Amino acid sequence: MGFLDQLKAQAEGAVQKFSGEHPQLGQEVMNLVHSGPGGLSGLVQRFQAGGLGHLIQSWISTGPNQPASAQQITQALGGDQLRQMAARVGLDPNVVAQRLSTILPQVVDHLTPNGQLPQVAAPQQ
Repeated sequence: MGFLDQLKAQAEGAVQKFSGEHPQLGQEVMNLVHSGPGGLSGLVQRFQAGGLGHLIQSWISTGPNQPASAQQITQALGGDQLRQMAARVGLDPNVVAQRLSTILPQVVDHLTPNGQLPQVAAPQQ
């Protein structure tokens, strides 16, 4: 198992811990950080574009994670994306935003144990 696979497994463990009775939400989080637009780097860019770069940087750094509010999650991800996620998991968008405010800091923290985004090797041709 490679380093990135280990990080992914740790992040999945954090997601399962916090998604509770809604494992579909856990899958949505993993999709967001792994296969969403730009993956984890794309998520960082969305937080930065929403004026919340300091928040996600605290999750990436080796220091303590700053807490996130549901409003900040909505600001970073956008209402449309939250509504789509909520529809797929069968929850209210406000509930999804609240749960993501707990899950995302933990997942990003697990995926960045050295205080920086993991480097993904470019595909070889």
